[in-house]
Amino acid sequence: MAIKYLNRRTLLRGVLAGSSVALGLPLLEIMLNQHGEALANGDPLPKRFMTFFWGNGVVLQDAGLKNVDRFTPATTGVDWQPSEELAPFSKVKDYVSVVTGFDNPVSNNKKITHHEGMVLFGGHDLEDIGFDPEFQFSSNYGGPTIDQVIANLPGVGDQTPVRSIQVGIANGVSPVDGGTTLHALSHAGYKMPLAPEHNPQKLWTNVFGSFVPPEDPSGPLRLSVLDAVRDQLGSLNKRLGSADKKRILSHLDGISELEKKLNTLPPLCETPMEPSITNEPMPGNAEELVVVSELMSDLLAYAFACDISRVGSFLFNEGAAEVVFQDIGQNSSYHQLSHAKKNPGLDDYHNGVVYIMERMAYMLEKFQATSDGADGNLLDHMAMLASSDCSMGWSHTVDRQPMIIAGKLGGHLTHPGVHIASDNGRNTSDVLLTLLQGFDETATEVGSGAQGSTTPLDELKATAG
Repeated sequence: MAIKYLNRRTLLRGVLAGSSVALGLPLLEIMLNQHGEALANGDPLPKRFMTFFWGNGVVLQDAGLKNVDRFTPATTGVDWQPSEELAPFSKVKDYVSVVTGFDNPVSNNKKITHHEGMVLFGGHDLEDIGFDPEFQFSSNYGGPTIDQVIANLPGVGDQTPVRSIQVGIANGVSPVDGGTTLHALSHAGYKMPLAPEHNPQKLWTNVFGSFVPPEDPSGPLRLSVLDAVRDQLGSLNKRLGSADKKRILSHLDGISELEKKLNTLPPLCETPMEPSITNEPMPGNAEELVVVSELMSDLLAYAFACDISRVGSFLFNEGAAEVVFQDIGQNSSYHQLSHAKKNPGLDDYHNGVVYIMERMAYMLEKFQATSDGADGNLLDHMAMLASSDCSMGWSHTVDRQPMIIAGKLGGHLTHPGVHIASDNGRNTSDVLLTLLQGFDETATEVGSGAQGSTTPLDELKATAG
């Protein structure tokens, strides 16, 4: 006889090469109440949160301050249409809101390039500012970033095996920027950076318990976690209804496909690239950024769907890092291209922005395609905050710093998404407080000092009724 309730924390367990492994399950009907809007034990459906960072801003104007804005939508409100640089989001537009014209209130604006923009992700000022004539910059981030504030809330990070997942894509770093600020998107606090993991196989092992033979760390995965739990899977299927059986099958097919991708991943991703200190093509121009980015997006989707973690961060390319986007035919550092003040270099900069937005769009489409709840998907129950380290690369300014917010966050955020524009330099931290209140409705402030906020962006919230 089919059971009436299955605990959300249920794992399929097995033994793989002498080590125990566990496979998380997607959210099944058997885990929900009769209406499908909460877990069967009365707990609310889990919400997820993540941040996404790309370096060097977007194209808002040229050096002559001409109107060549390729990022900002032409209209505001729910009827906004994707601009040239937002076109990749056409398939998930209803889940995407764009916030423009807001200013990052960092106190050191224009004093230390690229670092200032990172204040947006937590609302804390930079500390230990350093600069010398040899073009060396350094700073430390002054407090926890918003993802870690949310991970620390009761019922979020303490409910999952992995408190938060930090992902990195491009391996290159800036050799002239020190401190913690630029090199980690997530910070637990002052001088407490959480380093991103750049290796998909290591992330797979850490999150899902797959086995990589220690004698051949650069080789493919030799054994499947699915084989290790096959007996338990057979027993579970006897207890499920037809809808849950289909959901389990789809989930396992996805994991099997992910394993195949990992098995074909070249050893390049095993060893971090050596950063370059010149503007010439560096070892990083051999990186397969599309392959790695898609793998990491897939891994995050399964980690969220299996409730292995509810918080993540995704650092695509560091600000001021000399990565080369060879996938789109570029042979110059994207950082340097972002300093082009007029065409034709401005077009290369623009093409790089579109390339990055395509990587983000793949992730959002993956989240949308991943079931969560009786009739929802991951984007229904999560929020993602995406931004950069500046408004536009060549100016380094953090005025008009672009922000992209994706997801419904369990009905907390407006859907379909909107374009919200400010003409009075509103505080970017207002967005942080709005997102925080989606997890803690009693929250009244975020960040600290002038960089913090006590005024949420109500226009981003779902309207009552």
